[in-house]
Amino acid sequence: MISESTIQALKKFNEERDWDQFHSPENLSKSISIEAGELLECFQWDPDAKTTDFNHVQEELADVLSYCIMLADKQGWDMDDIVMRKLVKSKKKYPVEKARGISTKYTEL
Repeated sequence: MISESTIQALKKFNEERDWDQFHSPENLSKSISIEAGELLECFQWDPDAKTTDFNHVQEELADVLSYCIMLADKQGWDMDDIVMRKLVKSKKKYPVEKARGISTKYTEL
């Protein structure tokens, strides 16, 4: 997933600016949502991505990922662990034999 050097670079960036004081779990969660909205905005009028500026998409995705990393780090959570635990749950909700090739919500399978 994300390398330790990337995590350390984010931490250093924030420490140099004394921004950690603003990074409560609530504020980081809000920032994830705000940046996710900006990511979605990249596709707002171009759903087929025919003229989408993918450099801009990558920048917005980087913002979302950065805030996700900061939230997990702030809470002391191992990102691989939380993703893998959620994947185990999702596999139960969406068994291959019922979910393959369809986008139906698990409650409707």
